[in-house]
Amino acid sequence: MSMALKQVFNKDRTFRPKRKFEPGTQRFELHKKAQASLNAGLDLKQAVALPHGEDLNDWVAVHVVDFFNRINLIYGTISDSCTDQTCPVMSGGPKYEYRWQDEHKYKKPTALPAPKYMSLLMDWIEVQINNENIFPTNIGTPFPKHFMQVAKKILSRLFRVFVHVYIHHFDRVSQMGAEAHVNTCYKHFYYFVTEFNLTDHKELEPLKEMTSRMCH
Repeated sequence: MSMALKQVFNKDRTFRPKRKFEPGTQRFELHKKAQASLNAGLDLKQAVALPHGEDLNDWVAVHVVDFFNRINLIYGTISDSCTDQTCPVMSGGPKYEYRWQDEHKYKKPTALPAPKYMSLLMDWIEVQINNENIFPTNIGTPFPKHFMQVAKKILSRLFRVFVHVYIHHFDRVSQMGAEAHVNTCYKHFYYFVTEFNLTDHKELEPLKEMTSRMCH
């Protein structure tokens, strides 16, 4: 990792505080297991596979939180070059525009500048992952029936951050020496969502060519 990149990541320029896994919980043990696979240099395709005897909901929950933390950090590193002026619309090139919709202020899909979209997105995800009724932290508390639906929505929206960063800000990523780090995070994310069919193929279209070079 380059010095410039180290400085940026050490500053921890995330939008939001990281959601931590509490030591002693089942989720913490799973998180450690997932990290150990990565640190051991395991092939990323193998690293995403559900460990024997583990619950799929738990495995997905751990990864959703981890990807949120890591993608949040990646966007934080380029956010100074993503402004209302440079990115007046949240998009992935001329063919893909992402509109924001939620249950509160934006009840209809609304075109927004990329920084505003990102801020709303990170706020929205943080609310979901800190909601005990959706992401229960206590062992034995069952996941709700709609958990996978929420997880898919979070991951689909996080994928859009990759699309925007790769298509509009990759020069900044390269300039900072962060290319290898971002590529590894992307591959890990891609293998995970495709392993468990957690993102609609339509969502993956904008990075299809790059993905086929990088992941196949």
